[in-house]
Amino acid sequence: MSEENKVKDFFKLGEVGNYFIRVFQKPDPNTKSNLNLRMMHGINKISIIVFLLALIIWIVKRFI
Repeated sequence: MSEENKVKDFFKLGEVGNYFIRVFQKPDPNTKSNLNLRMMHGINKISIIVFLLALIIWIVKRFI
């Protein structure tokens, strides 16, 4: 395996990373969406943002 392939494999997002990318993309206008799905994605966006803010605050408090 070449060095380039090792680096590329290291930075693969996998299923979880691809989900985070899809959550923050605009919805596909061709797919039918219902209220439950929109609410679930909205709550997931809020959860991800709150988690990242808490992680940043924790890092700042830890090292300052």
